[in-house]
Amino acid sequence: MTCVLMWFRSDLRVHDNTALAAAARQGPVVAVFLRCLPQWQGYGHGANKLDFWGRGVSALRKELAGLNIPLLHRDIETYDQAPATLLAIARETGAKGLHFNGEYPLDEQRRDRAVATAFARAGLATEAHHDATAFAPGELLTGKGDNFRVFTPFAKAWHRQLSANRLALREPPRPQSPPAIDSDPLPPSPHYEEDPVSTDDWPAGTEPAADRLERFLRFRGRHYAQQRDFPAIHGTSELSPYLALGMISHRQCLQAVLGENHGRLAEGDLGLVTWVNELVWREFYQHVAAGFPRVCQHRAFQRHTEAVAWRNDDVGFRAWCEGRTGYPIVDAAMRQLVQTGWMHNRLRMITAMFLSKHLLIDWRHGEAFFLQHLVDGEFCANNGGWQWAASTGTDAAPYFRVFNPTTQSSRFDPEGAFIAKFVPELANLPPKARLAPSPAQRHQTRYPPPIVDHKAARLRAIDAFKALKTD
Repeated sequence: MTCVLMWFRSDLRVHDNTALAAAARQGPVVAVFLRCLPQWQGYGHGANKLDFWGRGVSALRKELAGLNIPLLHRDIETYDQAPATLLAIARETGAKGLHFNGEYPLDEQRRDRAVATAFARAGLATEAHHDATAFAPGELLTGKGDNFRVFTPFAKAWHRQLSANRLALREPPRPQSPPAIDSDPLPPSPHYEEDPVSTDDWPAGTEPAADRLERFLRFRGRHYAQQRDFPAIHGTSELSPYLALGMISHRQCLQAVLGENHGRLAEGDLGLVTWVNELVWREFYQHVAAGFPRVCQHRAFQRHTEAVAWRNDDVGFRAWCEGRTGYPIVDAAMRQLVQTGWMHNRLRMITAMFLSKHLLIDWRHGEAFFLQHLVDGEFCANNGGWQWAASTGTDAAPYFRVFNPTTQSSRFDPEGAFIAKFVPELANLPPKARLAPSPAQRHQTRYPPPIVDHKAARLRAIDAFKALKTD
């Protein structure tokens, strides 16, 4: 049997999959998934993301079975083992080549180059396809030919150069003749140090992803601009886990918006345009990871900020992780993260800025904690968001911008409804009191006092960043 291999990674879907469509044209196709748990765990991915990933592979296997495409599953320890493992599969199956969709963090690019080199030496073809974003990294450049360092001009270039063919959905493969190769049985889920969140909250696969997109656009999309910052309101799409692992594509999302917004992405309904902007942010951070690989090596995007005198504060860090800082909106957000594997975007900004500015703790500690718990944990977006909050990254918040958590809660959770849900000890207080309980109320509810004074912490953070300019 002569076949071609399709290597799935973070593109767990059959429909609108560039590499799979190309492989099917050369078919028959044998699909491959390499599970690299030790390295993924070394990167900091926790049980929530890894369990979701595993369930996504299971859902993909069922979809592939409907097309008579077998899925071979292999466990490897590190990316270094990928070339030899894939070559062994190619020899076992008689494959004439390998297709895959590109991934843009540094280690993934190195892995893919090593695989291509190994296949070339063996006289086998590899075809890397661009699929994850509308533009491949390096396609959108400034007038000087450089990678964009700021989002707004990147977004303008994105909209200006976007063409219909970039958003065209890839033709799904047709069922092929049943092959002589059977799918591998999927291995049992590994034992994790922490139990993953309920599968009911995050059902895996393309059908739940498509259902969430449809419900979002039907019921909440047009209100997104007004509601997206209010964590007590179910106002966001909650599609980030599905986008992170490719259970839905950016093209499917954008095509759905075009259908709802009279063929427009940059103008028209404010809610839909605002949501498109968030998808462009997601793409921007992937371009940053490819264009500035230092961010993939635990480095700050803005080099001068690597001299910030971060504080060593284990007690403060633990209080932040456990949701007992004494600032209700921060604590509610952190408890939401640990309990559900997800955090509302406005709260990601508030909590990240609290750690990096109020506590002046290195943002990389918070970045790692988020990745450990997020079901949508994805390097580029997580790193970009954390560096924004810490004033070390692209489009970074000015160093003197330090969110006041109490002010943020009064603006975006004015009745303390979100706080009451995740900090239940405050639920019986009057709504306004939940935002900033009095000392007596804290004593009564056994809720801790603030671990840091906002005004003093703000000045300390500003001084730490001012020192960089002085030096």
